[in-house]
Amino acid sequence: MSGQDRPEGISPTATESAPGLWRIDLQRQDISIPGREIIQTRVEFTPDSPPFKHFHPGEEIICVLQGSLEYTLEGQPPRVCNAGDALTVPYGVHHQAKNVGAGVAVELATYVVEKGKPLLTRVD
Repeated sequence: MSGQDRPEGISPTATESAPGLWRIDLQRQDISIPGREIIQTRVEFTPDSPPFKHFHPGEEIICVLQGSLEYTLEGQPPRVCNAGDALTVPYGVHHQAKNVGAGVAVELATYVVEKGKPLLTRVD
């Protein structure tokens, strides 16, 4: 998908990482915990973005900035978070998110992860 095909409301600096899922990397820094780094990303979901199950090599701290997102964490019932809500996904927990609103939904994802490992691993 080219920049001209980007859905309305998606930032021009976003990179599509899955159909309807756009990521904007904001910062990546070493932290005071040896072997860990912090990665902060703005994630934008279109209403038709399909959820995919995945996990991270560390914690993910989420704040929904816009819209409504439904999060399903392994072993827990689905939870809808609206703009202003926060959620933490523990290390290694399989999870997925989907937009349950009418417009673009946006989250700020802050990862405290093991340095040198893939940030995201899909689970089939």
